[in-house]
Amino acid sequence: MDVAVTGGSPWRTNRYTQFGILAVIVLCGFSVVGILAGPSKVVIIAWVALLAMALAAFVGARGETATARRLVWGYGLASGAMIASASLFLVPDAIGFDPKVGGIGITLGVLLGYGAHTIGHRLSHIEGLGTITVQLSAHSFAGGAIIGLIYGTLPDLGLLVGLSIISHKAPAGYAAARRLVRDGKTPTVLLLPSAAVGLAALPAAMITVQSTPVENALLFGFATGVFLHIAMDFLPQCETGSEFSDALGVTESDAVHAALDQLRVHAVISTISGAVVVVGAWALLS
Repeated sequence: MDVAVTGGSPWRTNRYTQFGILAVIVLCGFSVVGILAGPSKVVIIAWVALLAMALAAFVGARGETATARRLVWGYGLASGAMIASASLFLVPDAIGFDPKVGGIGITLGVLLGYGAHTIGHRLSHIEGLGTITVQLSAHSFAGGAIIGLIYGTLPDLGLLVGLSIISHKAPAGYAAARRLVRDGKTPTVLLLPSAAVGLAALPAAMITVQSTPVENALLFGFATGVFLHIAMDFLPQCETGSEFSDALGVTESDAVHAALDQLRVHAVISTISGAVVVVGAWALLS
């Protein structure tokens, strides 16, 4: 379980922190091999994911409370970018390999993503299985493995899709660090999930497997479904009791509802903006 901080600086270490330090060291080794072996794009994605989550966690742990509007924009931009990336880069490949099987893959990805998320919430009430560190690490390992397989199958896939997909690591790291500090636990444990994307993605990208079009359609469809589920999970839900509501700093019922109505406008604009940035970048680079 995540170890509580009983006094002094929150930057304590425990076994998860030690695992995290070891994970970063191993990631350095994987990165050297990745650069030499070819999947340099995955190396970049791995380190961007690590730095995004780690730096956002550092900001969150220092107690620098983000305004509700900034939180909404962080979630909205990441969600919009992921939706656009999955739709623009992954769906065409899934359908191109085999339309029917690609559609089945998308269905499985969304449903299994939802199922894993729901069961994960159930396990969060079980001692030892419900730590933030374990949940985020499992999430990062799974996402990293899918990213690695995608780039291993299509090495010419642009860097933009991978960076967009891991864009949610920053708001996730910030929220997790805030929760850990609030519960009296050390945020240094987030080193492990920060490095987990690369630890799974790099080996997966370097595995050479001869696959058929049907298998590729299922893989890309499944990846699309999983990433779409994550993107939808990050859509800013500006409802009473949400972290956006908690960040408003007001308690009067009428004031909360009025502020949430304003935040909903920002939620829509930020999500559209995230998608527009990805589409615009694709148009400029293509």
